[in-house]
Amino acid sequence: MYEKHAFITLAETLATHEGVTHFAISMRIFGKGDFFKNLKKPRADCRMRTAARLITWFAENWPSDLEWPEGIPRPALNKKDAA
Repeated sequence: MYEKHAFITLAETLATHEGVTHFAISMRIFGKGDFFKNLKKPRADCRMRTAARLITWFAENWPSDLEWPEGIPRPALNKKDAA
């Protein structure tokens, strides 16, 4: 199970690596830029389906030259997805 801080860490790590903001990462995933801004609010959360979409997107789109953040489990991609 992933906690919201894991998604925020992934978004901010990728954004920093690419020289963009978490708004840009949110746009790529959802087509709207406010997801991570809203997720940072104290009582904010996301649904299981959204969490699954997030972790899958990050796993599939993570740059090969960027180390996956420590302490966050990285899902294995299906072999058909890696091709």
